[in-house]
Amino acid sequence: MKFQMTMIIISFFVTLILSFIIIPILKSVKIGQIERDDGPESHLKKQGTPTMGGIIFIISIIICTIGVYGILHIVGNSQIAQKLLPMLCLTIGFGVIGFIDDFKKLVLKNTKGLKPSYKMFGLLLISIVYTFFIIKFCKIGTETYIPFLKMYIKLPSGIYIIFAILVILATTNAVNLTDGIDGLSSSISAIIIAALTAIAMMKNITEVTIFGSIVIGSALGFLMFNLHPARVFMGDTGSLFLGGVISSIALYLKMPLLLLIIALIPILETLSVIIQVAYFKVTGGKRFFKMSPLHHHFELSGWSENKVVMIFSVITLLVCVMGIFAV
Repeated sequence: MKFQMTMIIISFFVTLILSFIIIPILKSVKIGQIERDDGPESHLKKQGTPTMGGIIFIISIIICTIGVYGILHIVGNSQIAQKLLPMLCLTIGFGVIGFIDDFKKLVLKNTKGLKPSYKMFGLLLISIVYTFFIIKFCKIGTETYIPFLKMYIKLPSGIYIIFAILVILATTNAVNLTDGIDGLSSSISAIIIAALTAIAMMKNITEVTIFGSIVIGSALGFLMFNLHPARVFMGDTGSLFLGGVISSIALYLKMPLLLLIIALIPILETLSVIIQVAYFKVTGGKRFFKMSPLHHHFELSGWSENKVVMIFSVITLLVCVMGIFAV
């Protein structure tokens, strides 16, 4: 526990230092946010705010994870060390997909960014690699924990692979949709990852507690610059990475179904988009929500950005506590 707390603190300050260095660079090369014309009017003033900021906490996580990897080898705990780097590399893969998308939109000025089919193919490829990695190399198997019933069920390999891939794709896209208000995605993700890390501590899965602690500290460090009014946005680079971390840890713990509880807010954000699109098509142009994803609906209902972040974060904290008790 002491080591994990140390890693949270170290990664927090590494992210702070990197933020002071990288944010001015993003400003100087004019990698600024492009706001939707059909989005909330209050967001138009955010135009030009540095984005792609996810690279800040990703670099921090890389530095801290490699540092821990070296320390574990020195103290003779190479078995745990060897499990850290593959976890890091595979989750970075999701961030790379987001980075390519952000780079095309913000640097190459291609407003459409990465083609949705290419983006989904990249995420699918990484999901397949990670699923085979945890089954074949980590020997995790195909057991899946059922919350509240506190029992495992073993799925046939084919069904488990499809299920795991769907979990990863759904989670990464859900966290991506949640990233639309200053500090929302970083706050929600930090709380969810903290819950998963706490469960890993309960199960004595050291590699997850170490990696989770590093991500928590880095996300909180980034949050210092991402809270309203945000000085930097994470972009798809950060949101896809965080979604990848959440889904990969949940699968590593054999608890993907737990996400139905602890990731309630990202799930509701996704459902709001699905409902809005379906309702729009069925009714010939009417809207179910004032705007989707869900956080924009509450914004247009008169809530401030800080109020949305606070209430969504409190809800996430409550369902995460519920999720921990369900284990």
